Amino acid sequence: MPQHDPELHVLKVAIISEGTNTWPLYVAQAKRLFEREGLDVEVTLTASSAKQLEALSAGGYDIGFQQSDHIVRGVEHGADLFVFMAHAHAPELSLVVAPSVGSLKDLKGKTLAVDGARSGYALLLRRLLADHGLGEGDYAFVEFGGARERFEALQKGAAVASFLNPPFDRALLGQGFKKLGSSRDYFPTYPGPVVAARRAWAKENEESLVAFIRALEGAYDWLTDRSNKAEAVKILIERLKSDPAEADKAYETYVSQPRPELRAEGLRQVIDIVWDAEGFRQPKPSPDKYLDLGFYAKARRRA
Repeated sequence: MPQHDPELHVLKVAIISEGTNTWPLYVAQAKRLFEREGLDVEVTLTASSAKQLEALSAGGYDIGFQQSDHIVRGVEHGADLFVFMAHAHAPELSLVVAPSVGSLKDLKGKTLAVDGARSGYALLLRRLLADHGLGEGDYAFVEFGGARERFEALQKGAAVASFLNPPFDRALLGQGFKKLGSSRDYFPTYPGPVVAARRAWAKENEESLVAFIRALEGAYDWLTDRSNKAEAVKILIERLKSDPAEADKAYETYVSQPRPELRAEGLRQVIDIVWDAEGFRQPKPSPDKYLDLGFYAKARRRA
């Protein structure tokens, strides 16, 4: 059992996988920004979006770093969840394939590594393959877990393709694997990962939630200040055991993009994909059913 400072409010936070997307969280921990906000943040790596969503809905975690389609689907199945901020930039996941794969059509009859077979970027990959003439029976989705687990699946030959984020994609490309475009190439308006909580919990713990957002935003500001590059890269290397040269490249990519944000129009595209995947017949609701950026706005005002 972890020992908690009785003066700090404990928050149980879950992430699905490690990667540069979670860099601000690593910074907030390393620079003790959460403690400055009166928080003791306990981070759990779940390596499964489905398990994390189930635990988040049941109160096992207070906050979850998730994909927006999971939240939409969860709410439609009765979960008291909502998105309160964008977690990372719009997706820039590389579609990494084995050296023997030359095109999307070569994935016919092959095993593809995903997090959840009917969630996350698997839905985008399924739509992409359909656009190139491959039906669901033409390939096999296997749920290996988070980015590191999918990386290992490709490395071991257990799968021939997967969407992967830095630095895992670059590591495989350095070993002779290929890149068949990226999620942003194929789906330029699709939103990035989000951060979610239960509405009832947020209402009862508003100050702690606003403090969490403020610390995370402060970490982003520190991270994207180039005067902090050397320390920021060191934090990533220590957390992910990354190659220094790859971590340096990842930093340049990260800071070249604008601050992550989530807009209603992007969430509408998510709703469309979930409705198609689930076969829902009810009318599509407003994005406000799943989104409340009020806590984020309060955190930014008090920063």
